Parts: sequence; structure tokens; C-alpha cells
Amino acid sequence: MYSKNATRRAALAAGLALALGVGLSAQASAGAPRSVSGKPSDSVTRIADFYGAYIDAKSDPDHGGRLAEELRKYYVNAAYLKKLTAWEAKNGVDGVLHAQNVPVQWKVTDNGTANYTEAGITLTWGDGSTTKLVVDMSRSHRIIHIGTKGIEGSS
Repeated sequence: MYSKNATRRAALAAGLALALGVGLSAQASAGAPRSVSGKPSDSVTRIADFYGAYIDAKSDPDHGGRLAEELRKYYVNAAYLKKLTAWEAKNGVDGVLHAQNVPVQWKVTDNGTANYTEAGITLTWGDGSTTKLVVDMSRSHRIIHIGTKGIEGSS
């Protein structure tokens, strides 16, 4: 049986590994082996890495604390991070998730664009309901927008 500190350290290490772009492969406990791949030069991979690590951090009993904040600083453009913080103060929910709760599953889909990357995010909640968000990432691999529509108003 793992202690609470050992579990927390393992979760933190996994989150940091994702944040640093270290590839991890997952294997299902039952059934055929699965693999997860990506590359740090790909914006959709980076968005997926961010959401995976952020949700893992927020799922921790202390709601991510410093790790969630560090992930935001690393992946989100500094100017947009200020806007995101203001949006959170106005709306009273987490701006990355657009919710107070933490989803049990997420999916990232490339919507493509020419000057930046737009990805559709589907968050699945414990009751099976979903929330759809759009995340825009600059060519410098920093998130520049999170909303229900893309930066240019498309959904």
C-alpha cells in the first residue's frame, strides 16, 4: 500500500514528465497494450500534454497547487495568462477547464489553421456530460486563447 506522500510524489513526477515533454507510454491493465506518442515540436501534442498534465495536477487532493500554476506559466503566453486570470475572477471558475470541477477524460482534436494552431478540446465529466472548448496556440508553442469559440470566433 502506498503512502499519501508516495502517491503524491508519483503524480507530481508524472505531471512534470509531461510538462517537460518526456514521452510516456501507457498500458491498459486489461486487454491489448496501448501507446501514446507525440513530439514537442507539434502544437497539438503540446496542447494535449498541457491538458493531460493540468488535469492530473488539478485531480490531486490539493488541486494542483504549485504544479498547476507552473504548468500554466510554461504553456500559456504571458499576456494571455493575465487575461485568463481576469476571466477567472469575473466568472468564478478555472479558465483552463471553464469549470469548477475536474473532468475524468479529455480529447484533443486538431482543427488546423495557417498562422497558429487551433484545437478542439472535449472534456468529459463524471456524469458523462461533455464540455467543448477551443484552444489556440501560437507558432512559438504558447497558448494564446481558450474559449468556447476560436480566437477568430469559429467553434
